[in-house]
Amino acid sequence: MEKSALLLMLHVFCGVLALFSVSQVTADDPYKYFTWTVTYGTLSPLGVPQQVILINGQFPGPRLDVVTNNNIILNLINKLDEPFLLTWNGIKQRKNSWQDGVLGTNCPIPPNSNFTYKFQVKDQIGTFTYFPSILLHKASGGFGGLNVYERPLIPIPFPTPDGDFTLLAGDWFKTDRKTLQQSLDSGKSLPFPDGILINGQAQNTFNGDQGKTYMFRISNVGLATSLNFRIQGHSLKLVEVEGSHTVQDTYDSLDVHVGQSVAVLVTLNQPPKDYYIVASTRFTKQVLSANAVLHYTNSQTRVSGPLPAGPTYQVHWSMKQARTFRWNLTASAARPNPQGSYHYGKITPVKTIVLANSAPLINGKQRYAVNRVSYINADTPLKLADYFNIPGIFSLDSIQSLPSDGPAYLSTSVIPASLHDFIEVVFQNNEKTLQSWHLDGYDFWVVGYGSGQWTQAKRSTYNLVDALTRHTAQVYPNSWTSILISLDNQGMWNFRSAIWDRQYLGQQLYLRVWNAAHNLANEYDIPANALLCGKAVGRKP
Repeated sequence: MEKSALLLMLHVFCGVLALFSVSQVTADDPYKYFTWTVTYGTLSPLGVPQQVILINGQFPGPRLDVVTNNNIILNLINKLDEPFLLTWNGIKQRKNSWQDGVLGTNCPIPPNSNFTYKFQVKDQIGTFTYFPSILLHKASGGFGGLNVYERPLIPIPFPTPDGDFTLLAGDWFKTDRKTLQQSLDSGKSLPFPDGILINGQAQNTFNGDQGKTYMFRISNVGLATSLNFRIQGHSLKLVEVEGSHTVQDTYDSLDVHVGQSVAVLVTLNQPPKDYYIVASTRFTKQVLSANAVLHYTNSQTRVSGPLPAGPTYQVHWSMKQARTFRWNLTASAARPNPQGSYHYGKITPVKTIVLANSAPLINGKQRYAVNRVSYINADTPLKLADYFNIPGIFSLDSIQSLPSDGPAYLSTSVIPASLHDFIEVVFQNNEKTLQSWHLDGYDFWVVGYGSGQWTQAKRSTYNLVDALTRHTAQVYPNSWTSILISLDNQGMWNFRSAIWDRQYLGQQLYLRVWNAAHNLANEYDIPANALLCGKAVGRKP
C-alpha cells in the first residue's frame, strides 16, 4: 500500500476516534437547563397566614435531581423587592467558588433582575440542599432538595431502592422574617421556634408497597434546632451522609443537626397499616415535633397510638451515635475507585487551626464570634476583591489560627491557606449549646469528638481509618470536634455556623485557598456574567 494511502487511512481513523471521544464526553457530562423564578406568596405552614418565599410557585422549592458530573445552567430570576442569593449546600464547586452563592464570593441578585448559575456537580453522589444565603430569607423558605445520583458505570453499595423520598425538616417561626431580622439587628437572639415542618407542612403522607425498600433523604433545613428522626415500627439503615457512602448500620432513630443530610433505607416489612414518621427537637426543654404518615398502599388502618419516643437532651447518647458513623472503604465513589483509596490517616497535617466560638456583647449588642472576631460582610465580595486586587476589603491577618484572651471585635476575617495543604481544624465549643459548622467547597473527615478542652493528646482518640467525610459537623456543648481537610480546591470558601442567627451575627469566616500561579487547571476564570458590586463596579470580568 502506498504511503499516501496509509496516511489517509490514519487520518480518517483519528478523525473517527476524535468524534467518538467528543460524543463520549457529551454523553458523560450532559447539560441540564433550569429557569427558576423567586416570588413572595402567602401560606399557612403552622395555621397562621404568613409571607413565604416561593421558587416557581413552590414551597419548598423544586427538587433538583441531577447525575454526577452534570453541568447545571440555572437562570434565577429575582422577583422579590430586595436582593436575593442561593447557595448550594454541600456542592463542592470544584475550581469554581465563583458560583458558591454567598456574600464573600457573589454579589446578590438585585430585585427584578436575574443571574445564571453555571456549575458542575463534579465527582459527587448523595443528598444535598440549596437555600437562600443572605439576610434571613431562609426563615421564609426558598430552600429545596438537591439529589445527585450515580452514573450508570458507578455501582452503589446497595440494591436500587424501590422509591426515593426527600424530607426537608426544620424549625419554623410564625413571626415574619423581617421582624426576626430586626430583632437580631437590635441585639437579641432568635426566640424559640413555633413548630417543626416536614417539606413545608405540619402533616405529610408517604406511600409505599409492603415488602419494598425505600430511600428517605433527610435534611435539616431549619435555622437553629437539632432534630431526631424516626419511623414507628421500622428500622433505619444508614447508607449515605452528605455524599459519603457509610458502613450500613441500623438505627431506631437518627440525630440530624442543622445543615446536615443523611440517607436511610427503610423496608416496609411490618403489617399493612399506617405508621408515624416523626421529627422532634433535640436539646430543648420544650420538645416540638412534626408528624408525617408512612402509608402502606394495602393499608386499611389509619395511624394510631402514641408517637414513637425519641431522645430529648441526652448529649452523650448523641455523641456516641455520631462515633458509629463510618466510611464504607470498599464502596465506589463518584469516580470508579473505592472511597478508602485516599489514606487520610497517614498524612501529617501541615497546620492546626483551633476555632473557638463565643457569644460576646459588642457595642452593647449580642454578637457571635470565632477566636474573638465577629465577622462583618464587606461591601465588595472577597473573591472579587482578590481577583481585581482591590485593597482594604480584607486582611490575611484579621483572625488568629488559635484562640486567645481579650475582647471580641468586628472584622472581615479571612484565614490564608495554600493549595494542596493538608490541615487539621478543631472546633472548640465552650458554650452550653450545640454548635454546627459548615465549610463550602469541601468535604472533610470528622475524626474525633470529645468533651471538655481539646489538647494535642486527644489525637490519640482520632479515627484515622474510616472516619466519615461530610460538609457539616456538630460540636456538642462544652466539647470539641476535630476534622481533617485536604485543601485541593482553590478559591475563597465560607466557613460558617449553620445555626443561622449565629452566622448572621458574626460566627463565620473565609478560608482563602491560594496558589500564586494562575492556572486554569486549578481555578476557573471569573465568569463573563459575574455581577459586580461595591468597589468592583466598573471593572471588566
